[in-house]
Amino acid sequence: MTNHNRGRIELICGSMFSGKTEELIRLLRRAVIAKQQVQVFKPVIDDRFHVEKVTSHVGSAFEAQPVGSAAEIPQNMNPTTTVVAIDEVQFFDPAIVAICEQLAEQGKRVICAGLDMDFRGVPFGPMPDLLARSEQVTKLHAICVICGEEASRTQRLVEGEPVAYDDPVVMVGASEAYEARCRQCHIVLPPRNGGVKHE
Repeated sequence: MTNHNRGRIELICGSMFSGKTEELIRLLRRAVIAKQQVQVFKPVIDDRFHVEKVTSHVGSAFEAQPVGSAAEIPQNMNPTTTVVAIDEVQFFDPAIVAICEQLAEQGKRVICAGLDMDFRGVPFGPMPDLLARSEQVTKLHAICVICGEEASRTQRLVEGEPVAYDDPVVMVGASEAYEARCRQCHIVLPPRNGGVKHE
């Protein structure tokens, strides 16, 4: 089937190292085999592995177009595209939610992948809205590096030590700055300025 009669939003979420991008790439390869027209977008901020590819931590890759804002996605859409993929969707501005809805209303299959929580364990950017609006949600888990249980949290580290609650939310990195941890092993230090946590 090359076209979709009904659009939909699918969301792949979880902590870092849970296989989100790997799952996204798997779905995209299946869409290509089915002769569907695929277009992939990623935030320009994510340049960890390759600027014009989405790349998993195990090395799988798929061509992608980096964009600076959510508004650039519809501006760069090809008329024949039927499957739209957005990686690291948590980094986009709130307008990404309405754009995903608009694309789905146009009959496109929209597949998003991203972190559902930031390093503090707080819902990340537009993810809560996307979780609520998606027809299908796949939540993946990593393995906690401390105890070996299922990990749902992303631990940020600086020089091997946990960071404070009021550290900047957005800091692009990989295994040098982050670990997968379970709820019990996840550590966030109190705010440095003595402020109150807002969740």
